Amino acid sequence: MPDQEIIATMQASMARRIFAYGAVFLLGALLVLLAFVQPPELGWQLFLIALGAAALVVAERLRRATLLGLVLTPDALCDTSGTVLARIEDIASVDRGAFAFKPSNGFILRLKTTAPRAWAPGLWWRFGKRVGVGGVTPSGPGRFMAEQIAMRLRPDG
Repeated sequence: MPDQEIIATMQASMARRIFAYGAVFLLGALLVLLAFVQPPELGWQLFLIALGAAALVVAERLRRATLLGLVLTPDALCDTSGTVLARIEDIASVDRGAFAFKPSNGFILRLKTTAPRAWAPGLWWRFGKRVGVGGVTPSGPGRFMAEQIAMRLRPDG
């Protein structure tokens, strides 16, 4: 990846990362705290503890995932660790519409083939033939990246 031309990059700002991490961490901590401060029946208490622990795990995954950024090269959309989200030749379309099921400030890539599931909370997800890009990223770089991908998908572009 270092020897390839970089067309566009996208990375979460520190303020967005802190806010997103803090919100998910606070939810997890409050659920666990609630389970012990005002303990409900045992089944509900275990449910609150499990849900709180899951939120804390997601918060940590979000913290780690948003340390990375996304890079668009002529060949693929990758994260800065080198993980390929989608190859350009495998992208069928880009959807940034208001009613698209997409991450905040992001876009959806529809792929030609099914790809393995993956998730980097706050940055991207991949499920079946769809890749959602965005979350805690700013809208400007996301819009530019989506436009660059769409331009490369046109028959004349």
